[in-house]
Amino acid sequence: MTDDFMTIREMCDEFGVTARALRFYESKELLAPYREGQRRLYNKTDRARLKLILRGKRFGFSLEEIRQLLELYNVADSQHVQIRRTMEVGYRRLADMEAQRDELTAAIGDLKARLEWGEAQLAKEDAKSAG
Repeated sequence: MTDDFMTIREMCDEFGVTARALRFYESKELLAPYREGQRRLYNKTDRARLKLILRGKRFGFSLEEIRQLLELYNVADSQHVQIRRTMEVGYRRLADMEAQRDELTAAIGDLKARLEWGEAQLAKEDAKSAG
């Protein structure tokens, strides 16, 4: 294709997503490729939006949060509103992730303690059997 447009296949290859995912994002109004008959053509804006979608997903943002943040990009204030809103959503998500990490750390510690207890019990039984 050209530097200006990419086909759906090129987008899939470039970003490691499926055509189904791209069509899904389009149905959710996150992407709006140029249509040439049945063919979808993605421009630089679409590529930038997809990068942001994938980053937002990686951080655990909902598709609705991502859609709202992408809509703010068109506000003519040097992206001040978009940045501020992204920071708000990001801080909330960070707090959620840290809470999940803390819960997971506690669960890992508990499981390790249970496994150590089990190992100790088996070692006692093995020592009795050998003696």
